[in-house]
Amino acid sequence: MKHGPVASEAKHIAEESARLDSRSRSYARRYLRKNDRYHFSTIAEVDAAVLSKTDREALDFTWEIFGHYTEFRLRDITHHYPEWKRRAPALRAGHRRAEMDYSDFFADPDTGYNPCHELSARDRAAALDLFRDRQAFNARWS
Repeated sequence: MKHGPVASEAKHIAEESARLDSRSRSYARRYLRKNDRYHFSTIAEVDAAVLSKTDREALDFTWEIFGHYTEFRLRDITHHYPEWKRRAPALRAGHRRAEMDYSDFFADPDTGYNPCHELSARDRAAALDLFRDRQAFNARWS
């Protein structure tokens, strides 16, 4: 999206999109209230049962590193990450959305921006290989 990457499901929830299935819509309404077009409030405690240990670690890390920024500063920061930068020309040309390549998440952002992972170059390469193998397997057998 023009202002930064957004997961499709989160975008569908925020827009109350017809693309959102009824089960997901009902689940979202148990936890979120739409205050206005751009702001939401939580209305229930987090359903920790749906989060793995690594999900919680990722959320804690994200909150610690990025939780103090305004939405506009976060937008500006996302523009320095490969998953947005690769799609920037199409988005600037007027496309409303562009599909992300999840392998971009393994690349580093511009210098001076947090890489969002603590992997050595060797471990990152191995993780990326595993990710690509899984993508190829899913593409073949799905």
